[in-house]
Amino acid sequence: MTASPTDSSPARHSLDELLARIQSRDLRIGVVGMGYVGLPLALLFNQQGFSVTGFDIDADKVTALNGGNSYIIRIPQTEIQAARRRGFTATADYATVRGMDAVIICVPTPLDEFLEPDLSFITGTANAIAPHLHRNQLIVLESTTYPGTTEELLVPLLNSGNPEGLRAESAASSEVPGFFVAFSPEREDPGNDRVARRDIPKVVGGAGPISQELACALYASIFNRTVAVSSPAAAEMTKLLENIYRSVNIALVNELKQLCERMDIDIFEVIDAAKTKPFGFQAFYPGPGLGGHCIPIDPFYLSWKARQYDFRTRFIELAGEINTRMPYYVVERTAEALNDQRKPLNGSKILVLGVAYKRDVDDLRESPALSILSLLKKRGADVAYNDPYFPRVGHGRHYELNLACASLDGLSGYDCVLIVTDHSSYDYPRIVREAQLVVDTRNATRGIDSPKIVRS
Repeated sequence: MTASPTDSSPARHSLDELLARIQSRDLRIGVVGMGYVGLPLALLFNQQGFSVTGFDIDADKVTALNGGNSYIIRIPQTEIQAARRRGFTATADYATVRGMDAVIICVPTPLDEFLEPDLSFITGTANAIAPHLHRNQLIVLESTTYPGTTEELLVPLLNSGNPEGLRAESAASSEVPGFFVAFSPEREDPGNDRVARRDIPKVVGGAGPISQELACALYASIFNRTVAVSSPAAAEMTKLLENIYRSVNIALVNELKQLCERMDIDIFEVIDAAKTKPFGFQAFYPGPGLGGHCIPIDPFYLSWKARQYDFRTRFIELAGEINTRMPYYVVERTAEALNDQRKPLNGSKILVLGVAYKRDVDDLRESPALSILSLLKKRGADVAYNDPYFPRVGHGRHYELNLACASLDGLSGYDCVLIVTDHSSYDYPRIVREAQLVVDTRNATRGIDSPKIVRS
């Protein structure tokens, strides 16, 4: 790596000026992507007195935010309105990037139909902002991705796309940088109200020493702790490790759940007993499959990148395979439960409770419920769903449902009620009381003793 800029260098002068502006809250910040990551981040900066502009290609989101309205359940409308009074604004005009001192990119990074990285949102954003870059601007990528994305994809696009010929700081070059680049992985946990966002340490990997110091200072203004790592690639791998760790452990308990059912052992009782050990064990819980933007996707990102190095991530791929199979397992268990009542899956009326990927969130991304609904339909079941957060479920990358949320009245009219997402608003004793059969994939009915319940 190159040495830090000397006290008299132009780079040091630029850095000191920007650090002073961060300290005085005089820095103008743009956040690209007003979704589950970008919007909370923009609000944090706004609350700390920064001038913040949110960018999004979705005109409906821009209109909602400028009207003081929220489209994310966990962010109250009053919070958006307060931000507006403090000067927060949203736009779809990327020319406005020219007026920003720092631009933070928080766009989706899904998988394509072949389970390979789809970086079109990153490339689209880079191409949109590159013509408007100016000297000494800081660009930070937060989107979850494979190691190397920032320096191998984002930086070349920004370097080649800006008309002034500016070049990003690089640890491999001693030339005076035109702008600065870093990667800092998002660590959002929708539905988690136990840990304040400010208390979640922020990992930062800069493309060079100025980028590192500048990005750490920027995030330190809103987070109580920053964790500097040696490079953007190290920060990118940090995010993957965090989520692959969860994916592997969830796969472990999902596999053990299937074994325990054959052995007539309650896996949840086993986990609760194991977690009494005060060291060396962290509890993970089985379920109908993985959901959300990161955990189901990250293993495939790393496996894809590993192949470029002639390396096979067999352990990680196996965990992904187990978790991906869980919706199929749930459908088979539902068919068995109906069969025990002398009913075929084909033609049975089934109500799926909860389609969000986790409890009490309005997020459908990669939700196993969508796969379960699709599989049930393919098997000939007459399916319906209920979820307080989604009045309709349309179509997506791997599902075509076009269903409206069904009422919870008339539960006895369904052959089976299948609990997929255990929202806290559901009255589980009532559901068990009124339903003919309940298949519970989340242990939501724990403590309720009824022959109607099949825990799966």
